Amino acid sequence: MKVKDLKPELIWKCFDEITKVPRPSTHEEQIRAYLLDFAQKHHLEVRTDEVGNVVMCKPASKGHENAPTVILQAHMDMVAEKNSDVNHDFLKDPIETYIDGDWVKAKGTTLGADNGIGMAAALAVMIDPTLEHGPVEALFTVNEEIGLEGAQNLGKDMITGTMLLNLDSEDDGEIFVGCAGGIDTTAYFTYRRSLSPENFVYYRVSVSGLLGGHSGGDIHLGRANANKVIARFVWECSRKWDIEVSSFEGGNLRNAIPREAYAVFGIHPDHGEEAEKYLHKYAKEIKNEYKGIEPSMDLRIEPTERPEFCIDSETSLALVRALYSAPHGVYSMSHDIVGLVETSTNLAAVRMEGDDKIKVTTSQRSSVESRKEDIAGQVEAHFQLAGCEISHSDGYPGWAPNMESTIMQLSADAYEELFGVKPAIKAIHAGLECGLFLSKYPNLDMVSFGPTMTGVHSPDEKLLIPTVDKFWKHLCLVLKKVAML
Repeated sequence: MKVKDLKPELIWKCFDEITKVPRPSTHEEQIRAYLLDFAQKHHLEVRTDEVGNVVMCKPASKGHENAPTVILQAHMDMVAEKNSDVNHDFLKDPIETYIDGDWVKAKGTTLGADNGIGMAAALAVMIDPTLEHGPVEALFTVNEEIGLEGAQNLGKDMITGTMLLNLDSEDDGEIFVGCAGGIDTTAYFTYRRSLSPENFVYYRVSVSGLLGGHSGGDIHLGRANANKVIARFVWECSRKWDIEVSSFEGGNLRNAIPREAYAVFGIHPDHGEEAEKYLHKYAKEIKNEYKGIEPSMDLRIEPTERPEFCIDSETSLALVRALYSAPHGVYSMSHDIVGLVETSTNLAAVRMEGDDKIKVTTSQRSSVESRKEDIAGQVEAHFQLAGCEISHSDGYPGWAPNMESTIMQLSADAYEELFGVKPAIKAIHAGLECGLFLSKYPNLDMVSFGPTMTGVHSPDEKLLIPTVDKFWKHLCLVLKKVAML
């Protein structure tokens, strides 16, 4: 069976079509063209703004013209992550999906169910003639995964509705009414290139096979950070022997816990064998530390050719020290909502840029604005001590829960009516676009829900098939209940 043949047919058919359209963050041209063609094909009113957001409009079903207008919101872009041994061009190639039991997965890449399944649900609503609903607007935003650009720059009067259903959550049976705000902190090391010592031997030490995951939704799981794993080993080596670091790279996206990293360093031949033995000892110890968390961790040290240049000794030592000691993970838990991470930081990526720069990307989140600024300040101060230049993104606001929300109550009632259990009402540590929408449209009443997904932002991403049927039924009943108001 293929994905497009799953039930409910309409939502899965839309999702299958979406997976065939390349749409990595900041490259939404093809998916935007698909949406505009979709609207034209189905005779839907459509509008766009300067940054590329798209809104489709569907009139109310007969008898519900005076009901509140509901906005169905999803983002166009997807996280473009793949395993290192997979040949895939996210700008050109479709996602290769397959069914594995009750799950839909992708072959060695992110699946893009975040937020492709939300887009598919909105599109299915727009063309299903059997649904009972008031006026509906489907808002598709650009570049959510890298800076929430679409929500930040949503054009004036793009939406007119008073209730918004964000279709970007990942847990069946849970309705989200709040989320964390976030900010990115970037540190730049400036280094001098020095000739690599000819009398040294050189090694490439690497870690792969880590689970990674979403830096908001998965940060509390205690998974290993690839950058920290490699920095710790190189730092330990620098304490024992004189080493020369040539390169250090790891991670990819600001909102993904890094799964892979490597460093190339040189050491005197007298100590090469000791360094190899030490890695095996280190690997055994760190695998034991993450026993039950990182079952596929793979640490390797391999001889490599002598690079032409190394990072000057002062900067390389500062880099390794800073990465080893950098804050990462949960900083504090919420005192208001049991089990909710309040504040966290992610040591996301390390990249060599040009001939004299090393870029370190980090991301901070908090449901308390002052705590968000505090943890970003701590990360800034940490890397300032290492001699870095620092910059911050504009950041985005959190979404404070409204426990008197009408759409929350309707959504909860609909879920219980359909499935016989009360859904959990929660806030989420991951960032959603809702806070930005609220800053532009203060009277919006919002909730977020979706089917079950795991491993998002990594090639382990998968979508639980039975929950998509529940998601669709829930969405349809919520629209019907709003139409009755």
